[in-house]
Amino acid sequence: MTEAPDPETAGRIVFLATSPRVALGLLSWPAWEALRAADVVFAGDSGHPQLPYVEQATGAVVALPDHSPAMAAERLLEAVTPARTVVWLTEDEEYDGELAVALGNRLVGARPAALPEIEVLPGSYDLPGARLLDLVDVMNRLRSPGGCPWDAEQTHASLVKYLLEEAYETVETIEDGDPMTPGPGRDALREELGDVLLQVMFHSRIAEEHDEDPFSIDDVADGIVAKLIRRHPHVFGDVEAPTAEHVAANWEVIKAEEKKRGSVTEGVPMTQPALALAAKLAAKARKADLAVPAGPVPDLPDTADELGERLLSLAVAASAAGWDPEEALRTAARRYRNRIITAEEELARG
Repeated sequence: MTEAPDPETAGRIVFLATSPRVALGLLSWPAWEALRAADVVFAGDSGHPQLPYVEQATGAVVALPDHSPAMAAERLLEAVTPARTVVWLTEDEEYDGELAVALGNRLVGARPAALPEIEVLPGSYDLPGARLLDLVDVMNRLRSPGGCPWDAEQTHASLVKYLLEEAYETVETIEDGDPMTPGPGRDALREELGDVLLQVMFHSRIAEEHDEDPFSIDDVADGIVAKLIRRHPHVFGDVEAPTAEHVAANWEVIKAEEKKRGSVTEGVPMTQPALALAAKLAAKARKADLAVPAGPVPDLPDTADELGERLLSLAVAASAAGWDPEEALRTAARRYRNRIITAEEELARG
């Protein structure tokens, strides 16, 4: 009959789980206590990011870079007896899992009289957004020497079409799927948002390589954080904005003060789809109380569905006649933009 483990002699193996996305050297107090009490600390990688700080606290760390999980398990069991505390610094999830299995198999097979206590101790936790650091690392690897030849050749200009495609695919997923219900639609949205995020990361990594004016993803994030704080004084300041309408009005005022634009049409991307461009210009003119003619006043149908059918019939008829409806509307929208600018100039002259 196997004897019951004696806590005074069995020893202790601690799997110290740390996150590489947390500031180096930042561990919980129980983690540091476990490290200071350890008789020996093992790590599977001599380049483990926490190693320099653990060595300062414990004096030495034994790295096992060439050990298989089974070999590492043997080293842990050799070190843990008698009545010793052994710490394993986790890093690679797959390797650490295999090590735990090998350790369990070894203990079951050997059936020692005193089984060591095995503990998983969280040493640090990921903060919200921490996985973005993984994306930074992957993108750096892809763009660096020895990475991906295709990724290394891309420029801001060459990636434009992919940025547009990913944005359109995300919109299509939201409109055609069911993003609010767990299942395929929501899974698809998560994937498409990742593709859009990749484009932001890709452009930021390219920008970081600029010789004269580099900026990184941190600069991009810093800029949008500062903008959000400036444009939400009702949240981060003492401005009152009880309704969404108040918020939108404040946003436009703050934006106008920041941009110092001479026309409401500035900042409207003229390369967007023609129908969206025309609607955006019309909205800008309405907000500025500019009475700008946009051609003959049409008789609007009663419903949005009927409007869609009428627009579709116009596009089909134009295509059959050999006209490009997209280009025709874009040209008209540009003329409309010029009329808005003229109306603003006339208003400024009084």
